[in-house]
Amino acid sequence: MRISLFVHMERLTAEETTDRLYSDFLELCEIADEAGFHAIWSGEHHGMDFTIAPNPFLTLTDLCHRTKNVRLGTGTVVAPFWHPVKLAGEAAMTDIVTGGRLDIGIARGAYSFEYERLGNGMDAWTAGQHLREIVPAVKGLWNGNYAHDGECWSFPETTSCPKPRQDPHPPIWVAARDPNSFEFALSQGCNVQVTPLWQGDEEVASLMDRYKAAQEGNGAGNGSKIMLLRHTYTAADEADVERAAKEISRYFCYFGAWFKNERPVDQGLIAPLSEDEIADNPMFTPENMRRDAVIGTPQTVIDRLKFCEDLGYDEYAIWIDSGMSFERKRESLRRFADDVLPAFH
Repeated sequence: MRISLFVHMERLTAEETTDRLYSDFLELCEIADEAGFHAIWSGEHHGMDFTIAPNPFLTLTDLCHRTKNVRLGTGTVVAPFWHPVKLAGEAAMTDIVTGGRLDIGIARGAYSFEYERLGNGMDAWTAGQHLREIVPAVKGLWNGNYAHDGECWSFPETTSCPKPRQDPHPPIWVAARDPNSFEFALSQGCNVQVTPLWQGDEEVASLMDRYKAAQEGNGAGNGSKIMLLRHTYTAADEADVERAAKEISRYFCYFGAWFKNERPVDQGLIAPLSEDEIADNPMFTPENMRRDAVIGTPQTVIDRLKFCEDLGYDEYAIWIDSGMSFERKRESLRRFADDVLPAFH
């Protein structure tokens, strides 16, 4: 099972400058590259300091000059915010600049906050239709002389200029959750990205079951792969485990607040949650996070990841966004590189 890093700039308050946040982001990526991680994934979000990532292609282009070995993946671009011709061209150019190291993950998106601002208030179903239409369109544009007449976009015969460096094109990963998404991804010859979010091993196993069911319907020999994205913290000791569980609990309370899209947002920051609001959320308690996220000393983390490997996951991405300080993220990542990663090489 390959090990990757999923990372963004993030902040819950305006205390740190974006210059410092980007410097911290780069250092985490450089640690992963030097340690022998397979890939770095970074996605797309808009208007949210919670996840600062307006254009992953720009970020990955910079990373290609600061790293040597890792694959560089969009995790993910949001389908309804792109025109197929623009996405095909920018992805192809990024593949050339990165020397053929690009993987492209595509999703329908998740936050109604963003749909209201970039998608004219579309809902998740409509965003999903954009995803299903853009994947074959981009592949057609990379092949060239492709015309499109769909529900979401329509354009005359066009060729992506440039075309990708990789032959026939960069690997495409589709973010999937419901069975129809798995079936669509595999029917298009794409790989699959999944996450249990705040849920535990039962959901991790269920996601694999959905993938295997889709394989049966689309041919198990099509060469597709599946990647699991999960919050992972490698702790120094028991006290560090407890602290990390509280921090990830707080992170998911903010994640849930952004997802509900009910709280005021000012200068890209959501109105702070009170300690009582955090304590009163039964879904994201520290106890639940310790049970369901991967938080533990190195051997515990190895055992939890071996469970995922035994299920059949091809790639495991450490979701390091957590609201923790940069120093705590860095030390966890270093412990993982030194004490966990060798078990998967």
